[in-house]
Amino acid sequence: MTKTPSPSAPVLGPRALNRATLDRQFLLRRAPVSARAAVEHLAGLQAQEVKPPYYALAARLDGFEPESLAGPLERREVVRIVTMRSTIHLHTAADALTLRPLVQPARDREIGYFRKGLVGVDLDRLAALAREFVEAEPRTMKQLREALGAEWPDADPQSLAIAARCKLPLVQVTPRGLWGRSGQVALTTVEHWLGRPAEPAASPDDAVLRYLAAFGPASVKDMQTWSGLTRMRPAFERLRPRLLTFRDENGVELFDVPEAPRPDPDTPAPPRFLPEFDNLLLSHADRTRVIPPANRGRTWQANTFYCPLLVDGFLAGVWRIIDDALVIEPFGTLTRAQRAEVTEEGVRVVDTLHGGGYDVRFGTVIG
Repeated sequence: MTKTPSPSAPVLGPRALNRATLDRQFLLRRAPVSARAAVEHLAGLQAQEVKPPYYALAARLDGFEPESLAGPLERREVVRIVTMRSTIHLHTAADALTLRPLVQPARDREIGYFRKGLVGVDLDRLAALAREFVEAEPRTMKQLREALGAEWPDADPQSLAIAARCKLPLVQVTPRGLWGRSGQVALTTVEHWLGRPAEPAASPDDAVLRYLAAFGPASVKDMQTWSGLTRMRPAFERLRPRLLTFRDENGVELFDVPEAPRPDPDTPAPPRFLPEFDNLLLSHADRTRVIPPANRGRTWQANTFYCPLLVDGFLAGVWRIIDDALVIEPFGTLTRAQRAEVTEEGVRVVDTLHGGGYDVRFGTVIG
């Protein structure tokens, strides 16, 4: 039975939620932890492309250098695998073995979107053949399409490959994902890559606790948005005695782990340059804790997505590297002090990831 939020539960406004989430995301102050520890705490980093995880950690970690992440990737301590929201995420090896089976129901639903191209296909046999194929040696998606298409010539090749990706926990093997050395996508199973057997799925309750520790305070719908899972209310209800409850300004019930930080809403938040699709902006049903209503939808145009800039903790512009310059496009007017802080942070980012010699200028990014 769903409990109605208590009218006496404390109300957290957008700034309070913003500062709490930024603190847990290591975005109020850089954390003195390893890249692997950060990936674990954040329950994964969005990694559709190669560079975003590096930018994400450069914004979050003290003393971060590209090799701090490339090294764990080469040592197979972290891996690139489809998990939340059907997108590639960077996870620790342990999380890849437990979070991937947790979100399997979402991957099963995804297969349903391609059923017209899979008529007459035995999905269990497809999974067995695909596993044998990619464990013999890492394969590209093109090779996987061709191999499965030979078995089911009347099926849609792309649908066959997607079904294999949904049925199997496929990882992108290195050198894919290595800073400055990345290659084409080649896939094998996570068990084969890690040399470890499959493990039981993480429990929904444990996933809720980890989500709140990294993204809370948050609602049930927020957690479902992050994970791509449905029917998570029972897990929250089981955990209710262990959690704190709040309300947002619209009366939505929010849950939180007691020990997590909830800073004063007036805590200063320095500028941060984030990668496209950073989980900070995608992991809540209500994104106003980071995205002001006036700036909603302003980080993409057509099929192009731009990197977000945070000022005072909220989305305030976009950025990208064009030739030998970091170009910044604010959505509104920045004060002189804000421009100076943004410039200083921009210099730090490009020096960390690209070395010196880059100009930092304000101009047009979208358009």
